[in-house]
Amino acid sequence: MGKANRQRRRMKEKERKRTTARNSGQTWPASERLPIEERVSLDVATALRALAYHDKRAYAAASARVADQSRSASSRSTTERLLADYLQSVVSGAWHRGWQPVDLVRVVSHQLSKRHVSLAGDAIAAQIQHYIPSTIDPRWTSQLSDLAVQVWWRPDQNHLQAWAQAQDVEWSTVVSCALEVLDLIAGLPDLEKLIPIPGAARPTGVTAQPQRAAIDERVLSRIRALLAKAESSTFPAEAETFTAGAQALMARHSIDHALLAALGQNSSEEPTGRRIGIENPYAEPKAMLLGVVAEANRCRTVWSCDLGFSTAIGFPADLEAVELLFTSLLVQATTAMMHVGSGADGSGRSRTRSFRQSFLTAYASRIGQRLAEATETQTTKAATEPTGRNLLPVLAARNEAVDDAVAAMFPKMTNHVVGSVTNREGWFSGLSAADRAALHDDRELLD
Repeated sequence: MGKANRQRRRMKEKERKRTTARNSGQTWPASERLPIEERVSLDVATALRALAYHDKRAYAAASARVADQSRSASSRSTTERLLADYLQSVVSGAWHRGWQPVDLVRVVSHQLSKRHVSLAGDAIAAQIQHYIPSTIDPRWTSQLSDLAVQVWWRPDQNHLQAWAQAQDVEWSTVVSCALEVLDLIAGLPDLEKLIPIPGAARPTGVTAQPQRAAIDERVLSRIRALLAKAESSTFPAEAETFTAGAQALMARHSIDHALLAALGQNSSEEPTGRRIGIENPYAEPKAMLLGVVAEANRCRTVWSCDLGFSTAIGFPADLEAVELLFTSLLVQATTAMMHVGSGADGSGRSRTRSFRQSFLTAYASRIGQRLAEATETQTTKAATEPTGRNLLPVLAARNEAVDDAVAAMFPKMTNHVVGSVTNREGWFSGLSAADRAALHDDRELLD
């Protein structure tokens, strides 16, 4: 028994020394070193734990060990491969927790650097290679295309190896970037699954159309052209006409779409969700603007302020209209706000932030009223037409379906009214700008 106890004490003492060495940045004695893969795995886990607990000293020591263990060519290759595998694994885990490519890139860009965004994009491209293309939802593929995420490295390289060479930075910087991306993505919360993850989409004989084609392409082209003209116009009255024409097209297309669905065409269509980025500064009134645009187009929004986006829920054609109009009105509001100027109080002190916050909040409030009025006008007109006898019950059923979808996606959601005003002049300037973005009917643009 005495001999066994002494042996256990010696083993415990060795483990204590190993732990002390790891925490102080020392290397292990050669006789006690683990295989390279085990050492890297252990040190990566130690570094990530230190990041999670904001222990800068422990993180610096662990990341230094990961970099130091790559002195030989074989060790460097093993470390690159393991870190690349970890990055792909954490990206795959994010898909299963409801994240999409554009969501990951957005959150990395908000919290880390452009270099980290580049690394995350390559990890996404590498991970997507594991799936048969026909089992990837077209909306997923569309996001990858918009983000320009693609495999650009040689077949004999892994993505981290190629990225390190392209960045031309110290190996310690490569290790730090990889660890920081791993820490961020691994710590992200669960999101609602809005579209099938890679590998889960059902292969079909006919190529499915991405969600963004929900509006007829001819109508979509006309709407985009009108909004582009509104954004580029330097004449308020002209911009009003173009914006009004685009809104009228959107409202009418939504009504026609609802009636076709009620007659059995597109009968399988259901409400879905789309995440729309809400960028700083002044994220709160921007989220408010998106919310009122969504309400006017029979959609709902849930703002995730910490993650930099709102989730819009509605039928596909309505979601398309919401995103198009929100983007355009945000451009017009920002242009009008900058034209008014930063302003100053009576003492000459800058009040730019409070002025702009109040300006955008007022703009969103008034635009919401005018959009609701425009939608009601179009609905009333359509209901009086022969084909619109059953329109109001159809729209009521679609509103109920959207509310049910919101409740299913966000069962624990609590309502919160956004929008604060601290600057009187900014408020009234915003109201004036919203009034100039008039949304009256313009029949010439609809012909």
